[in-house]
Amino acid sequence: MRGLFITFEGCEGSGKSTQSSMLYNYLKRKKLSVIHLREPGGTKIGEHIRKILLDPRQKLSPICETLLYMGCRDHLIRSVIKPALRRKKIVICDRFLDSTRAYQGYGLGVDMKLIEYIGRFVTNNIEPDLTIFLDVAIKEGLKRAGVIKDRIERRPFIYHQRVRKGYLRLARQFPQRIKVIKVDKDKNKTQAKIRELVEKLLKR
Repeated sequence: MRGLFITFEGCEGSGKSTQSSMLYNYLKRKKLSVIHLREPGGTKIGEHIRKILLDPRQKLSPICETLLYMGCRDHLIRSVIKPALRRKKIVICDRFLDSTRAYQGYGLGVDMKLIEYIGRFVTNNIEPDLTIFLDVAIKEGLKRAGVIKDRIERRPFIYHQRVRKGYLRLARQFPQRIKVIKVDKDKNKTQAKIRELVEKLLKR
């Protein structure tokens, strides 16, 4: 027996941080044992790696970028996620392996077989019980991201289109796990849809 693992995915400006935080607070109010993490990040080492990955001044090859994300994920899983699941906690994580599939695989063209191969070792076969993909139009998402953009947000529009198409392809590939939620202008309406999915998961 272990806890529940819920991940949030989405393109830039989809509201993952906001919605995952809202869900975290909702579950806390229900007196459930829950933690909220983000990728890249979640640990001191992870936050250092995050700064490198998002720094516009850094010139990273697709493979280097992929391996940095994977290394950061490995540390987070071993030091935080796995122990929390063993203690039967609910783990909410802003991004996970699907982000690498979408951003580095479909977005940058890194061999998907390589991503899956490394991913198996890094995740130790830990897979989310539920993945919520927040879908928003690329133009709207980039507009929401703000004026000051990080290294990933600065990439060409066509890159972000490939990422979104990749996510939708993953949702078709794993329909039982990945649920697509169209982002509403009212964040509370979006959150209501998310809570409905999570409540079903809690009742299993």
